[in-house]
Amino acid sequence: MNGTSSSPLENINLCFYGAGAMAEAILRGLTEARLASPERITVMNRQNGDRLVELQRRYGVVPAVQDHAKQEALRNADVIVLGMKPKDSAGALRALAPLLRPGQLIVSAIAGLSIGTIGTLLGDGRAIVRTMPNTSSTIGLGATGISFSSEVSPAQRELALAMFGAVGINAVVEEPLIEAVNGVSGSGPAYVYYLMEAMIDAGMNLGLSPEAARELTVQTVLGAAEMVRQTGENPAELRRKVTSPGGTTQAAIETLERYRFQEGMNAAILRCAERAREMGEAIRAEAEVPSLARSE
Repeated sequence: MNGTSSSPLENINLCFYGAGAMAEAILRGLTEARLASPERITVMNRQNGDRLVELQRRYGVVPAVQDHAKQEALRNADVIVLGMKPKDSAGALRALAPLLRPGQLIVSAIAGLSIGTIGTLLGDGRAIVRTMPNTSSTIGLGATGISFSSEVSPAQRELALAMFGAVGINAVVEEPLIEAVNGVSGSGPAYVYYLMEAMIDAGMNLGLSPEAARELTVQTVLGAAEMVRQTGENPAELRRKVTSPGGTTQAAIETLERYRFQEGMNAAILRCAERAREMGEAIRAEAEVPSLARSE
């Protein structure tokens, strides 16, 4: 990095515990924007060494394949980003706990995993950031909900905001609202893809070529989103403006209403948030079992 950078991440040692798509999205954002030094970023996972080498080739980061290298990276990190699968998180965090030192920042991108459960697994007094990014972070257009534990310092807060600001926008929310973020934006890209699938399929059924149906759908979704962003208007108002009484759009909207489109979307988002809470409860229950056993 050049000497004029003012990034709070410039002289920070980062360790990504988990090397999936979300970890790569953040890596790409940090390295392409030159917000962090690749040689100070270590990536590790349970066993897929080839994946780590691939990330090294793409971004210049440091792979930690052997156990001793993983332990050293975790001990030396200023920020540890948790990106393992929810089902693996309790065991991974228990193994991580003895390696930590005071002052490290723990950043979780694990769906459902609460700050309280992370504290139970790692020990009290840890500075913890809970986040819910989405896959659009891969192209720098992500939307991330962020919550902070009381132990997070102002400087650490700035680090977390800079990290996720590199891959899109941030919304700081109280932790109970992270599940709502999951329902709206965390899984949100999938809802839009599902809508696009239907639009493309309908276009083809009406005689459009697959290529034309796809191009028209992609541009329509892109343009609609950009209209909302650029005008600042409420989507409902924009919809009303293009819905002429008795016209084609009104006929289409009325059909969606008969199929309870909005009701279905609301139910889907609520179920997504509920599922995140269920996953979190399962991790919490697993986290508490050893402590209960030791107390007997």
